[in-house]
Amino acid sequence: MEQRDHILKMLRDKSVMKQEVYRNTIDVFESIREIIKEVSNDLQHEISKTDKRVTLSFTSRGEHEIELKVAGDILVFYMHTNVFEFDKSHPMYKTSYIKNNENNSYCGIIYIYNFLSDSFKFNRLGDMGYLIGRIFINREMKFFMESRPPIGYKFSSFSHEPIARDTLIEIIYDLIIYAVSFDLFTPPFELVKEITVNEIVERVNSNSLKTGKRLGYRFSAESEDPPQFEL
Repeated sequence: MEQRDHILKMLRDKSVMKQEVYRNTIDVFESIREIIKEVSNDLQHEISKTDKRVTLSFTSRGEHEIELKVAGDILVFYMHTNVFEFDKSHPMYKTSYIKNNENNSYCGIIYIYNFLSDSFKFNRLGDMGYLIGRIFINREMKFFMESRPPIGYKFSSFSHEPIARDTLIEIIYDLIIYAVSFDLFTPPFELVKEITVNEIVERVNSNSLKTGKRLGYRFSAESEDPPQFEL
């Protein structure tokens, strides 16, 4: 009977809490979906007055994925379906917010990846994408964000208040600015000077020249490349 009671307590405490986290993450993701749609329509309306060749568009790819095309870039927002806890060595465990209630450390995660739009257009499956941010949401609808500078500095700790629409709009604008500013660099000549006949035939036939914004290089001010994500 003690085991039965213990199981029921775990289900009431831990499993119910995880359901709250999951529900909150879905709600935030749906808010992001609506905001992205509004932002893309607004920016497209304005930029078309200057140059109709520059396009922005919104694509919903099911319950857990959203794409925002911004000119030559695509931002992919992906919501993970599981709830995660931080490793005990994570800096969040040093905060009073987590120390006072470890249930606050359980989070849902929304990942944001940056791809070249041509990678999708020409079906270049070998092209690289980069993780530029991930948003963590907990049971109290509070959040923090890990991302490339300078976005990460603004939201690097759990918020004092539940995540709000205005904050999500700010985050989305910051991500767009980062993606558009994050340019494609050519690799050193010595690394691409040789190619076989088979490779050039394959590339011409399938547009399969492997491309990514960094091509394995980083800005001198950054400590490391973002994790790579293949199409």
